[in-house]
Amino acid sequence: MSEFLSHECGIALVRLKRPLAYYQEKYGTPLWGLYQLFLLMEKQHNRGQDGAGIACIKFDMPAGEPYMFRERTTESNPLDKIFQPMIARFNQLLGEGTVHPEFPDTVKQHFDFCGELYLGHLRYGTSGGYNLSACHPYFRRSSWPTRNLVLAGNFNMTNTAELNAVLTATGQHPIFATDTQALLEMLGHGLDKHHEDLYRGFKAQGLPGTEITHRINEGMDPAYVLREVAADWDGGYTLIGALGNGDAFVTRDPAGIRPCHWFEDDEVVAFASERAPLCTVFQRTPDQVQELDPGHVVVVKKNGVVRVERVKEPLPRSQCTFERIYFSRGNDADIYRERKALGAQLAEPILRAIGRDLEHSIFSFIPNTAEVAYLGLMSELRYRRRAEVKQALLDAAKAGELTDALVDELILINWPRGEKIVSKDAKLRTFIGQEKWRNTLASHVYDVTYGIVTPKDNLVCVDDSIVRGTTLRRSILRILSRLNPKKIVIASTAPQIRYPDCYGIDMSELGKFIAFEAAVSLLKERGQNSVLEEVYQACRSYVDSHSKEPVNHVRRIYEPFTAEEVSRRITELVTPRNAEWRGEVEIIFQSLESLHRALPNHTGDWYFSGKYPTPGGYRVVNQAFVNYFHKSEGRAY
Repeated sequence: MSEFLSHECGIALVRLKRPLAYYQEKYGTPLWGLYQLFLLMEKQHNRGQDGAGIACIKFDMPAGEPYMFRERTTESNPLDKIFQPMIARFNQLLGEGTVHPEFPDTVKQHFDFCGELYLGHLRYGTSGGYNLSACHPYFRRSSWPTRNLVLAGNFNMTNTAELNAVLTATGQHPIFATDTQALLEMLGHGLDKHHEDLYRGFKAQGLPGTEITHRINEGMDPAYVLREVAADWDGGYTLIGALGNGDAFVTRDPAGIRPCHWFEDDEVVAFASERAPLCTVFQRTPDQVQELDPGHVVVVKKNGVVRVERVKEPLPRSQCTFERIYFSRGNDADIYRERKALGAQLAEPILRAIGRDLEHSIFSFIPNTAEVAYLGLMSELRYRRRAEVKQALLDAAKAGELTDALVDELILINWPRGEKIVSKDAKLRTFIGQEKWRNTLASHVYDVTYGIVTPKDNLVCVDDSIVRGTTLRRSILRILSRLNPKKIVIASTAPQIRYPDCYGIDMSELGKFIAFEAAVSLLKERGQNSVLEEVYQACRSYVDSHSKEPVNHVRRIYEPFTAEEVSRRITELVTPRNAEWRGEVEIIFQSLESLHRALPNHTGDWYFSGKYPTPGGYRVVNQAFVNYFHKSEGRAY
């Protein structure tokens, strides 16, 4: 993606199933679980630029000893900032003779992050700011182990205000900060109630206090609590949590919007947002790693029993297509194939854009995540060219006109030519958080390879997606025009982004989408300004009525125009006004039909189609237009 876009957080959970001495004997360290957590997070560092956090739960600690620990940071290179001082502390204890790895109990006693259960979170901030208080995991503390809760996740809820109202109705005084805080308090309240019910039952049996605690630890059921409190949740989420008694749980939204994968063997139960890191870190094949079913929870009890249960009725699957286009690492086998397929689907519209003149065309990509799609495009173009050459040779042979010169000509001309034209300074992206600074520095993020493109060439660059068009307008097209090509073609592997996302991606303001800007521009040009007023009135009525009907009034903004008309206007809006270059620009977008051919198992396309998987999505899109009409900036949820 050529533009900066805050996006999906990452989760990791490692639950050891054997005593620490087992890992010391087999792997040479009682910190094997901690190291595996680090690797899982490092392999998903693409999912966190705004902070990271980890938590550790120790089992069977003596009364009076702490058993839950947390470390978080919002500094740059957050994993280094967390793990380097931690390991330095461990080495210091080792040097002092305080801990003896050959006796894991000494490590567990003196080193905070030696335990049996680890949680990790990589943060991409979409709400709550960038300070430490918004960084996961969150803690809810109590002197009762089963009422201690640590929580982290990859999610956005669309109805946080309603959830806070539910809490308020119980007599609580929640802090109206983030959806994370709302979920933490709802789960905490559910745990309190479940704990109290268990306590009263065992107390009525006349059991002593220590036995009651033991029974509560065994009887606590996170799945039951989730079924009780998650009924009103609307959003996309993968949540990981742990209780102070050693129970752990991982749950996923009913539509499967946010990803979650896991596996279990006789040593460990592990979870991550993406499949490939689990394969790499634990040396598993893809078929050994499973996807958590939507609407389900995996509960790992302290005694090691693993249960998978349904906690919410699954909805039609709407797995986020952006996970496949951009967010997840491309080394997953399925994602790799799908990204190549996305590039291949662009072959025909690109050939039309360059007049099928392969001889005078250069193909490249806007680094780095578009590279796999670019490879798919080049494979498809070369397959088509081979077919053309084969047919030409057969025709020439049949006519008795096959010569060495003809063979050389057919093979050497019009062969698709790929070059690395655009380079990106990835380091700049890691610290550009505020939009005004991103805009100021945008022109310095990219650079190009000079001396490759000639004035006779078409220059085709594959991009993952085009959201705001800001970087195209202010940076990429201006830089590419310095190469003086005949034509610049930017091909997006994603369709036009027309509607806000409210399930995790920071794309909530309609007025910032280049496709929306283009459609409004066309309406005004054709004297259809009244459509804007009509849509506003419809959206406002929808929002005010608190309707849960799946109606997206914003779709009317696009209805008068074909996708090609919107693309042409986008091209006009982003084309640089450069007196020194008189070449042509064309912006190509993937069609929805082609998208679904490439990603048959991921149908979540609401930001393209306007068809949302939950009622909250429709409320958000209509509210987003009301905000736009009032020139009110900020999220619509």
